[in-house]
Amino acid sequence: MKSKAKNSQASAPATNVFAGLNLANLPDVAAAPSPESPQSRWKMGRVILQRETAHRGGKTVIVIKDFASHLPLSVIETIAKRVRSACGCGGTVRDRRIEIQGDQPAKIRAVLETEGFDVGGVK
Repeated sequence: MKSKAKNSQASAPATNVFAGLNLANLPDVAAAPSPESPQSRWKMGRVILQRETAHRGGKTVIVIKDFASHLPLSVIETIAKRVRSACGCGGTVRDRRIEIQGDQPAKIRAVLETEGFDVGGVK
């Protein structure tokens, strides 16, 4: 059997490489807006809520329409996902409009106002 060679260097105590770092001038991360939040990048504008039942087999949907023209479709899809998860229901994005299944305008209004929209329409 071969014997393993022992490390000839003695283990020196670890030095703190961050000891000389000045942390006083760093920004507060908690105060900064979330990078995932669309309102940190754009003015959200005004949207309208509209209740529809036509051509839906008697089912009610709430349509969120009139998004600002400068908002890309990806932001509208992100907002649709947040509204769907808050309401616990399905929905879709069609022609820059969000269609949310069910009759929950109060929950939808609360989510949109949290996102930074001025909301008009159905109460």
